[in-house]
Amino acid sequence: MQARYTKTVYYLILLLACSAWGFARSGPRKPGPTCAWPGAVSKADSEQPIANVDGHPIYKSDLTGPAAAQLLQARQQEYKVESQALDALIRQKVVEVEAKKQGMSVEQLYQKEVDSKIPEPSDDEAKGYYLAVKSQTTLPFSAVEPQVKQMLKNAETQQARAKYADSLRAQANVAVFLQPPTVDLGANDPERVEGNPQAPVTIVEFADFQCPFCGRVEPTLADLLKKYNGKVKLAFRDFPLATIHPFAEGAAEAGRCAEAQGKFWPMHDAMYANQSKLSEDDLIKTAASLGIDSSSFAACLKSGKYKAAIQADAMAGSRAGVTGTPAFFINGRFLSGAVPEEQFQQIIDSELAVSKGRNGTVASR
Repeated sequence: MQARYTKTVYYLILLLACSAWGFARSGPRKPGPTCAWPGAVSKADSEQPIANVDGHPIYKSDLTGPAAAQLLQARQQEYKVESQALDALIRQKVVEVEAKKQGMSVEQLYQKEVDSKIPEPSDDEAKGYYLAVKSQTTLPFSAVEPQVKQMLKNAETQQARAKYADSLRAQANVAVFLQPPTVDLGANDPERVEGNPQAPVTIVEFADFQCPFCGRVEPTLADLLKKYNGKVKLAFRDFPLATIHPFAEGAAEAGRCAEAQGKFWPMHDAMYANQSKLSEDDLIKTAASLGIDSSSFAACLKSGKYKAAIQADAMAGSRAGVTGTPAFFINGRFLSGAVPEEQFQQIIDSELAVSKGRNGTVASR
């Protein structure tokens, strides 16, 4: 009894200490000591090293750049294969359940609900298909007509069966727990987050102000914030590609210097609106047009005070597998390039469904 009481007091004291330390902090989260419960494991405890150099361990999470990108692609491909296989298995299961309910075999169910409703292909349909593939055979249409019609019917039957299985799935209580690979990027700078801070979906963008593809995707991001108002927020991270964009690092510093005066997003928008005006003189003129104090802004640019912070962003991106811009992580799910809006929406809708599931509704796909 005494031991249990002592242990309880110990945990209570620790909880109060952690709470007091947490409440005492203010401003954006910075690297530093963390308060962990007894039994919590460190990186060295939770991950086995893959190499050791003179007593210094190297972990898988230390791999960066192309290696990290290739590993992320491999995990995404693995998830894609697993997801497709799972979808096929779920279709099979829902059909088996329905067949059992109706007291018949799966084939009998398909015959009743699907196959018997498929009409025979018409002569025109068969002839049209034959003409489309005529270059692949030397036989006349009359010699292959029965086979062509059977092939067309088989294809339509398979499509109809899949559609029927999907309709059963939509009515069933299907919960999917297989999750896509995600990357933990840590905390974002709150001054460089646009949208509702409490939004359930976060798009983290690694970008270069001189990158034309980054500029091209800006209207898409603006449209997504409007379309998913309150449900999506955008966090900006610097990833200047200095080897091909000579003004990228200076523009990244300009964004930070503008942030110091509470003007990051206006400066962000202005730099993307005119990517040909990113020299130091141009940046100072742009800042002045936005109401930013020119003298302090210019001094900030010359000081290079934000180089380390920009490099930290770039290193975080490199560790996550970013090799080019723009690169996005939607709730940790990777999306590369200036892709169509539909690709963003697909992931956002999926994450919103998962968020809804966490709030008490079964998540399904």
